[in-house]
Amino acid sequence: MDEQRRDGYGGPPWARGATGGPPWPLRWADREPGDGLPWRSTLLLAVFVMIGSGFAARNQPDRESLDLLGRSLLLLGSALLLLRHRHPVPVVFGTAAVTLVYFGAGYAYGPVFLLVAVACFAAVVHGHRRAAWWALGLLWAGHLLIAHWLYRHLPPAGDSAAPWGQEIPVFAFVVAILAASELVRVRREQWAAQRAERAAAERRRADEERLRIARELHDVLAHSISVINVQAGVGLALLDTDPEQARTALTTIKAASKEALGEVRQVLATLRAPGEAPRTPAPGLDRLPELVEQAASAGLTVSTSTEGKPVPLPPGTDLAAFRIVQEALTNVVRHSGSRTARVVIGHLPGRLELRVDDEGPATGGDAGGSGNGLAGMRERATALGGTIEAGTRPDGGFRVRAVLPVRPKETP
Repeated sequence: MDEQRRDGYGGPPWARGATGGPPWPLRWADREPGDGLPWRSTLLLAVFVMIGSGFAARNQPDRESLDLLGRSLLLLGSALLLLRHRHPVPVVFGTAAVTLVYFGAGYAYGPVFLLVAVACFAAVVHGHRRAAWWALGLLWAGHLLIAHWLYRHLPPAGDSAAPWGQEIPVFAFVVAILAASELVRVRREQWAAQRAERAAAERRRADEERLRIARELHDVLAHSISVINVQAGVGLALLDTDPEQARTALTTIKAASKEALGEVRQVLATLRAPGEAPRTPAPGLDRLPELVEQAASAGLTVSTSTEGKPVPLPPGTDLAAFRIVQEALTNVVRHSGSRTARVVIGHLPGRLELRVDDEGPATGGDAGGSGNGLAGMRERATALGGTIEAGTRPDGGFRVRAVLPVRPKETP
């Protein structure tokens, strides 16, 4: 069965004039049905075949002169080529039949072969390989019958059998047509595959960027809104009994909201002006004291410690470490009944280890959270080739442990 495209047309998407398509010869060989009939190329072929066949007839006086019937056959074969992209199989058999009648009528050898070549080329590149092979095979078989056995009963009168040696160039011509057609077909498939790979890569990049932005916005908003939520509750509870403490809570809300707005603007600015460097550096572990201060304003006491010799971290690793610690502390504020937490930063050979512990127990509240915190932390660690573990400790409480690789070549 002939190989056909699912949409009934042999051409790949890039043949529709998309940017980054194949060179013009392949685009010319693979026009879309919606583009209309190939009038220009067919007209040029018809003119060339008519003029070339006239010269061939003058140079082969032993053959029939090119009369009205001969020219009509040439015009019919050329007209069939108008449909070579819409109906390649009927066209390739039709041009083969017209060419066979042309030779059977005794007309001169010449450019008429070009009609079959173009039709065969179109059939192969549109996926109808076997139809093209059959058409050429039947044409060659018919030529053998006419040239070696039926010549006595066909014009021109007194014709003799053709030498068998002339079948060598005919065979070479057939092989050349098939080889060229197969080459173009393979190139079309390669271009289609490359285009599909590029589209898939672009979709992957878009998905990765979307997830990155979603993680950034989640981490920024979740932490700040959790602090705001806690302080708003404090302010409402103390508004009448302790106005000064309520004022302090409102001040904390103002500072947290301002910081959150600044970070959100930075994320959105990268969307509005892609490719531009951010105006402010991405946060890193050097801002850990700020996290401790914000946690303290939410009523959480955080102790920090460092193990090993600190080394400069790549920007991506530094940002991921900051966000993981930030999200872990946010989860303590949201979900833990403990008012204390410990953060340990371990600088080990080739890796950075982060541990955030709280004494628990879980409160069951989410403070308006989305439940995506652990998933976001895991995505950040996985993106860098690291791992993350989160769960209840054997002695009670909760622990988040992340290990991020730090490659020497990435360390400034």
